[in-house]
Amino acid sequence: MTIQHFSAVTLAVSDMARAVEFYDKLGLEMKYGGREASFTSYFVGDFEFLNLVLSPSHTAHWWGRFIIRVDGVDEIHSLLEERGLQPDRPRDAPWGERYFHITDPDGHEISFAEPLT
Repeated sequence: MTIQHFSAVTLAVSDMARAVEFYDKLGLEMKYGGREASFTSYFVGDFEFLNLVLSPSHTAHWWGRFIIRVDGVDEIHSLLEERGLQPDRPRDAPWGERYFHITDPDGHEISFAEPLT
């Protein structure tokens, strides 16, 4: 058996319309679902997906984070601020990447990162 890659991450959200508004502002392309759906899926890269499942009893809390590899961390950070979101300040990590975090309305932390050159 050989593990190839993650296929999807699924997050519980308490309000699908609010979650869709947030993830649309991140610039992800929706594959399925939407504001009124109980399940929504976004493309992340070529083969991976970010899924949202409606769970009205979900309460926001930190659970960990997932990382999206990008080109242009600083440009993406600026774009998200222009869209009214509040990401953390970008910084360089000693392990060789530049990154920033942002937390969605349900407490899920997302990191955008690129290798330092």
